[in-house]
Amino acid sequence: MGGYLPNSSLYETSLGQVDDMVDWRKKGAVTPVKQQGQCGSCWAFSSTGALEGQHQILNNKLVSLSEQNLLDCTSSYGNMGCSGGLMTSTFKYVTDHGVTTEEKYPYTGIVGQCKQSNVVLKAKGYKEIRSNDENSLQQAVSSVGPISVAVHANTNLQSYKSGVFSDRSCSNTELNHAVLIVGYTPEYWIVKNSWGSAWGEHGYAKFRRGTNMCGIAASASFPVL
Repeated sequence: MGGYLPNSSLYETSLGQVDDMVDWRKKGAVTPVKQQGQCGSCWAFSSTGALEGQHQILNNKLVSLSEQNLLDCTSSYGNMGCSGGLMTSTFKYVTDHGVTTEEKYPYTGIVGQCKQSNVVLKAKGYKEIRSNDENSLQQAVSSVGPISVAVHANTNLQSYKSGVFSDRSCSNTELNHAVLIVGYTPEYWIVKNSWGSAWGEHGYAKFRRGTNMCGIAASASFPVL
């Protein structure tokens, strides 16, 4: 985490109007829900989700990106394959090396050798959102697009079925799972998970806004393309 990263900076909020409701799925910037399986690769899915969103917003073309590419190739950036990783480290890798499509480099859920593949996009860097600031997070989701976040995925979240998730036993510091915010309403964040479409509301959850539920605003970031 330490060290000076010139291509990282804090997201600067503006005083402009922020939409009351946003849903990037309706704008075509979100791929179908994916399934990470038994591999602890949530960080790769959160990262591709943010990259897919930015690519679609810039190019008006939705392309499913390769989590396996990131799983196999980012260990030198501090990621640990199926044992965890960070979206910021992943964005740094994509800034240096780029990433290919899911079609070209399909998901196996097992860490393999890093393969050379045709890069479909590279990042210019990434920005982090002021920690534990849901107002900054709202502005980023409204004006930037889908945002990578980390949460505490407790047993109640794992068994979540529907409705607005609000759980006092959920920690806002013990972050252990990466997801993607794809929108919000005044009451909740719309969160895309990587546990398949059978979980939650067709693979999505609604996290209550305003209480930093499960630490959703503690570690938010997005790539700059």
